Amino acid sequence: MIAVIDYGAGNLRSVSNALSKLGHQPRITSNPDEVTSAEAVIFPGVGAAGNAMDGLKRSGLDNAIRNAIQRGKPVLAICIGMQMLFSHTEEDGGRECLDILSGTVERLPDGLKVPHMGWNQVQRKANHAIFDGIPDGENFYFVHSYYPKPSDDDIVAATTDYGLPICSAVIKDNIIATQFHPEKSGEPGLKMYANFLKIAGVEG
Repeated sequence: MIAVIDYGAGNLRSVSNALSKLGHQPRITSNPDEVTSAEAVIFPGVGAAGNAMDGLKRSGLDNAIRNAIQRGKPVLAICIGMQMLFSHTEEDGGRECLDILSGTVERLPDGLKVPHMGWNQVQRKANHAIFDGIPDGENFYFVHSYYPKPSDDDIVAATTDYGLPICSAVIKDNIIATQFHPEKSGEPGLKMYANFLKIAGVEG
């Protein structure tokens, strides 16, 4: 079972539709037990960090995500989902996050158009199966005002230039996370989802 985590953030239907196009029937769930027992976990989201963390804690999904990762479940985190994996975010006056990955989430610098919205190139920094069949420098779709700054440069899997090089993907063990939205990125995005499910060993 592919669990798409529902913690009150948006964009769940777009993720589900992308997976359906690949021949899968994901389960949109707010049940912590389903998250920890899933073959693969997708942690998406659109919205504000404060509401996101409140939703995770209220439903017990914060611990379910930690448990799934500790058990070695393949996890793909997207946008706010990616940001919530880090230690702390500046958003909403500053909030503690899941602290699964060491680092902070900071607002895009003054002088840039915020939010960063639209297509931009993703330059890979790591060779990994999640990028199989996707050209380096491929365009993916972004919508965000904050970006992660990992403490460990070794987990940065891709960067994107938006006035400065920002971390647009991280990979650590069974965690893959992207600041961009594969489900809104056409064929390259579908290919990335297909690669993730292949890594997870999930059959269509």
